[in-house]
Amino acid sequence: QQIQENLNKQLLDNLVSFLSRSHSDFQEKTTEWTCRMKFREIPTAALVLGVNVTDHDLTFRALSDVLQDNITPYVALLEAKDCPGIKNLMQKLMGQLMKCDIDVDSLEDEDCVQVSQSRIRCSMPSLISWYDSVTKKTNSETPSKKRNSSSRHWQSPPVVVIFKDMESFTTKVLQDFIVISSQHIHELPLVLIFGIATSPMIIHRLLPHSVSSLLCIELFQSLSCKEHLSTIIDKLLLTSQFPFKLGEKVLQVLINIFLYHDFSVQNFIKGFQLCIVEHFYSQPLSVLCCHLADIKKRVYSLSHDQCENIRRLPSFRRYVERQESGKQIELLTNDSFLKEETEKLLEDLHVYHENYVLILRCLHVFTSSLPKYPLGKQIRELHCACLENRVWETEEYESSLQLARMLNKTDLVTMLQQCVEILMSSSGKEFDRAVEKLKEFLTQFQNLEAEASQERDVSVSPQKELQKKTDLYHLQKTLLELKESRRSKKLTKFEMLRFEVVDYIDSLVRRYLVPAAERTLQEMVYFSGAAVVRGRLNAAPRTALHTALNSPHWYLKNQALRCDGGGISNKAPDICIVYKLHLECGRLINLVDWLEAFSTVVMAAEEPNADAASSDQVDDVIHARFIRAVSELELLGFIKPSKQKTDHVARLTWGGC
Repeated sequence: QQIQENLNKQLLDNLVSFLSRSHSDFQEKTTEWTCRMKFREIPTAALVLGVNVTDHDLTFRALSDVLQDNITPYVALLEAKDCPGIKNLMQKLMGQLMKCDIDVDSLEDEDCVQVSQSRIRCSMPSLISWYDSVTKKTNSETPSKKRNSSSRHWQSPPVVVIFKDMESFTTKVLQDFIVISSQHIHELPLVLIFGIATSPMIIHRLLPHSVSSLLCIELFQSLSCKEHLSTIIDKLLLTSQFPFKLGEKVLQVLINIFLYHDFSVQNFIKGFQLCIVEHFYSQPLSVLCCHLADIKKRVYSLSHDQCENIRRLPSFRRYVERQESGKQIELLTNDSFLKEETEKLLEDLHVYHENYVLILRCLHVFTSSLPKYPLGKQIRELHCACLENRVWETEEYESSLQLARMLNKTDLVTMLQQCVEILMSSSGKEFDRAVEKLKEFLTQFQNLEAEASQERDVSVSPQKELQKKTDLYHLQKTLLELKESRRSKKLTKFEMLRFEVVDYIDSLVRRYLVPAAERTLQEMVYFSGAAVVRGRLNAAPRTALHTALNSPHWYLKNQALRCDGGGISNKAPDICIVYKLHLECGRLINLVDWLEAFSTVVMAAEEPNADAASSDQVDDVIHARFIRAVSELELLGFIKPSKQKTDHVARLTWGGC
């Protein structure tokens, strides 16, 4: 929440400034407001939020809170689904402004709202008279001292109407409201905010020029959802502040859902929360996923069973195999020795995370400045590549190094300065030597400037010698010498230094960016259940339907409904029986045969009844149950009526789930 507030702060501040200006014009009756009144223009903010519609609610709530705290108490948020007509829009608008509940269904035939004991007609004159009475009452009740010291916005605050999803509003509703409002703009300080998901051009597509000319529009652009996501990952995952981490496959699942489904940062955060819950619920040793200061206390409170769980971890077993035989016996038999070793390993894991993040940022400084992005432009892409495997063994990394060895001096110096700042932010002394080395590189680059000018003077001298010699023999000899010198040209000092810098960064990468999967006890802090997350967040509706209809005991938790060997239980819900029978049919299903099979299954456990009338009544009930089950199956999309034969239906689904 803090990150999102910081990201939206600039946008909200700009909107508050815009509303303050529009309100001050009305308050002081300046020339600008007089001109706007003359042309009946309504101050309008076009707020472009992007296609991540599920995140818009949070932004609008934050905007509403900021406006009510700083500008005006009169803020109304309107949605297209609540405003099919101008009457409904006015009802919702006045209901929100007057702080009363409006039941649109009960007011379909009336255009009034109930305020306290009185009924007010939903019209613009009624809204203006209510606004005048409220503002006069507020000003009369406010002491003069308080009014003078308080913001002038409260003396005559604007009425802000926010259209949360402008694209979804019908053109007629928007046109009517804007035209009506423009006729009363000199009496009511109205300000409109259009929430736009696509493009500002939608305003001109929805509204004709005669209506859009009544708006004084100012454009506001929110932060891109991809930049928003990168900031979230940077602040939540690429930090040592939080011990919990996501594995490479889990992070990739969350990012893929974001990129290929909804672009919703809110849904990404919900997925992140799901990972936290799943990790602490399913991992018995997640109690050790804690801050560095709490490790010792939690490790020494472990029970014998928890110690055995540590010994079963794959990463710990690999660690034991690398030790000498005496230490192996102690680790596998002595709980006290195991706890001491676990404490050291967890502390090393925390240090690894701190170093990993710093070197990852340094590497990102280099890779993001290249003309191409083999390892990706965003730090999240680089983070996924480093989590997946040893990044220095990949072709993309080799390509990045080759491109880095062709950078100019200005870019290299800038990158080195950024890396020095990153490494100096470390609280420990791990990177003191690295900082000194990078500063040494910077000094050498500065010393190259004077030497470079001398080299340019030296390179000109052969050209001058060439111009002096007019004899053909000497001319050919000099040209051959120049050609030979170019062929066996040595690297310049700058090129050698550039190679040295890139090689040093490469050595830091190989030392500190080891994949987390190779670290001992990483299972305690890394969640790697990608299949669980994919099943929860990226559900398959058809598979769930097939499971519910084919195996109802799975969801109903009733073992009496379980049938082995492909049988059909007569205790199952009717739709399940009909569904299983339809799986045995071909493309066209005869309804009469289907009904007979259904009756056979339902009547299988019932005793035969000799009473004919009672039997006919039972048949009618079964017939009605069958019709209802078939109708439900058609509603779910498994069958449809057939035009070829009136007493048949066509099957629509094939293959297993």
